[in-house]
Amino acid sequence: MIDTPPLYFRDQGDPQKPVLCLMHGLFGSSSNWMGIVRLLQDQFRIINLDLRNHGRSPHYREMSYPLMVDDLLALCDHLELQTVSLLGHSMGGKVAMLTALTNPERVEKLVVADIAPVAYENRFASIFKGLQTMPLEQLESRDAADLHLSGYVAEPGVRQYLLQNLLKQGERWGWRFNLQSLIEAMPLLTDFPEVAGNTFPGDALFIHGELSDYVNQQAIRSIDDCFPHNRRRMIHAAGHWLYAEQPAPFAQAVASFLK
Repeated sequence: MIDTPPLYFRDQGDPQKPVLCLMHGLFGSSSNWMGIVRLLQDQFRIINLDLRNHGRSPHYREMSYPLMVDDLLALCDHLELQTVSLLGHSMGGKVAMLTALTNPERVEKLVVADIAPVAYENRFASIFKGLQTMPLEQLESRDAADLHLSGYVAEPGVRQYLLQNLLKQGERWGWRFNLQSLIEAMPLLTDFPEVAGNTFPGDALFIHGELSDYVNQQAIRSIDDCFPHNRRRMIHAAGHWLYAEQPAPFAQAVASFLK
């Protein structure tokens, strides 16, 4: 057993129940899942983790999907978990998919939220500019930070999601995530690694939001190619952050599939 876990994690739910690992999206952390944890904690032991360069996990210069898969498997080894079910949203969904495709013997079942094993355009240029230009040295309050971000990010909910990562330590503000590493890694994070025709032989559920455009027909073809035993479920009145916008139907879809 590895002495030091490679990632920060919360071990939640019922320790006697099947294990479900949760992986957040870009700019997120394990705290994003707390509403879903409350809905699933009686049915699963939930390993709710912070991916590298996010939340309370270590910061590294390097950031790629294969490295994040290695981090996940090292955490499972630390916890002496040979197999687990995986639930990942967006970037975390890509980590979950690559784990299933390259280490299928470690994955019981797979749940992927609003993402596919394809390359996407970089939709985050304005967000990164807002984060990079945040006047951390002169910042007076979270309200001031929100006002600054409003010039780059129109949606209040997205700004609040980002500002969860703003910390004040003493008199100095800073970001919990490793902003520079995320910027440098964006070409890799918007892409999906070549998997050389690998397929996942297990069951997979792909959940997408009715109002999101992340899972289109081209994406569905890639899903079918990589995950021949997949099911799909649409969550009504939800966009890309479907687990936060419609937590009850999302949790119900996850629970019924994993059972």
